Amino acid sequence: MTGLLAASPLAQPFFQHAVLAGTAIAAACGLVGCFLVLRAQVFTGDALSHVAFTGAMAALAFGYDLRLGLFAATVAMALLFGTLGRKARPDDVVIGSVFSWILGLGAFFVTLYTTSRSTANGTAGVSVLFGSIFGISAGRATTAALVAVGVCLLVLLIARPLLFATLDEAVAAARGVPVHLLGYGFLALAGISAAEATQAVGSLLLLGLLAAPAGAAIRLTDRPYRAIALSAALAVLEMWAGLFASYAAPTMPPSFAIMAAATAVYAATFLIRRPATRTPTPAPAGA
Repeated sequence: MTGLLAASPLAQPFFQHAVLAGTAIAAACGLVGCFLVLRAQVFTGDALSHVAFTGAMAALAFGYDLRLGLFAATVAMALLFGTLGRKARPDDVVIGSVFSWILGLGAFFVTLYTTSRSTANGTAGVSVLFGSIFGISAGRATTAALVAVGVCLLVLLIARPLLFATLDEAVAAARGVPVHLLGYGFLALAGISAAEATQAVGSLLLLGLLAAPAGAAIRLTDRPYRAIALSAALAVLEMWAGLFASYAAPTMPPSFAIMAAATAVYAATFLIRRPATRTPTPAPAGA
């Protein structure tokens, strides 16, 4: 029995840290991702993935903790997108215009880092790109979990007015909902979630953690609140599935396993047919 417990992944400290951080990060990404899909801002998440890499590499190049660059860059750029767009909703033209500049800046910081500081931590750039959730320390896991829980609470706090503004912005504004403020607040939360997801699956794959569970949830139900809850639940389950699969097959990177689970769930939704909503038959005239 003792041998079985020792062989269990949950008995391993590194796996416990990964589950702690991964669960909270996945829940936050599921909640934020659902609103990204509902608000047609998925492209924002794609742009933030490149911003996350550039910010992290900039911090490393200048000798700072990469997490400082992650959060500063993603939040600042998300708010910039909202400022350049209309009504705090970044459009594709704005994002596309900034996109190439961000990639070029990222290449500059990679060169600066590899030629000046890479001897101190030569694998940091790879970790930013592909994630390193199995290498996360106890302190970093706790910090990541606390930040992600804070994001979850804030999303739940603004969920009702944000959903109102998402579905009918003009009516929401007329009813006194602070549409612009909500837009900026949500973008800031999206930036934080992108920085958090980078620590779990890397900047290259963070869009999948934001979009795939949300896309699957919206395909499974047309009720917004149910979709939001289902998106968070699917993201957490996919995170767990990826972590356990990667532990069972050590040659499989955890980021790949997590994204494989998310993709499989999303693909499976195409095999499920939602029951069509029945339209009530009008009563005959004179009835």
